[in-house]
Amino acid sequence: MWQYFSYIAFTSIALWAVSAILIYARKGSLNTIAILMHALATLIIGAFITALWISLERPPLRTLAETRIWYTFFMGAIGLVVYRMYRQKWMLNYAALMATVFLLVTYFKPDTMNKTLMPALQSVWFIPHVIVYIFAYAMLGMATVVALYGLYQHKRPNRSAIAGIKYKPYAPEETVLIVDRLVNVGYAFLTFGLLFGALWAKEAWGHYWTWDPKETWAFISWLGYLVYIHYRYKYKDKEATTNFSIIIIAFILLMVCWFGVNYLPTASMSVHTYSG
Repeated sequence: MWQYFSYIAFTSIALWAVSAILIYARKGSLNTIAILMHALATLIIGAFITALWISLERPPLRTLAETRIWYTFFMGAIGLVVYRMYRQKWMLNYAALMATVFLLVTYFKPDTMNKTLMPALQSVWFIPHVIVYIFAYAMLGMATVVALYGLYQHKRPNRSAIAGIKYKPYAPEETVLIVDRLVNVGYAFLTFGLLFGALWAKEAWGHYWTWDPKETWAFISWLGYLVYIHYRYKYKDKEATTNFSIIIIAFILLMVCWFGVNYLPTASMSVHTYSG
């Protein structure tokens, strides 16, 4: 199936690109077509994952390229759900943009695909551990871009006021609420991923936790979002800019956990090197 990836990728990218344009059309019928095109592109990626699973005779979750395809699928799906909930068109387009970026990265930097699955990966915890983590990454990625938008909202009225332009931004409470909901869901899945990983480690290596580099950074990123949750709960009446800044820092830590840890000197000693 991997030989068809280029057709799948560029068909989905084309659908997302046209959808991104039509979603801003004034005609309601064109908006509907845009949403359907976005959904179709996402379903195509989902169908490819299913076909790849059947072709490889194993879950396509072993390499970074395979996890990027899952991330693409989840971003497309989350974009649809968030759009349906909040009617923010830019969120739909952001999801499509991130999905496109990850598809292109996978296209230009593919991994070797084979049916081999080392014994440690032949566990009942393999699939739930990786899938819930990738879904969490997608949710928290969306939360991060909304946080960036919140910082933009905070500064834009001030610039407009100086210019003498009347500007009514979206209610800051709405942006904070969206970020909260995305983080709460993403953090729940991040926690499940951490627990599933510990159970998997116990089964595969006899210990729940060994302070492996990947485990360490997973715990650090988990703590980053925990800091946000506690800060948000304790300082509800303070400006949301600090909340948004914590979210951005936590997401950077998350990206180090996902990608950056592979470039650390200690990565060569990691039991997670099979996922690179």
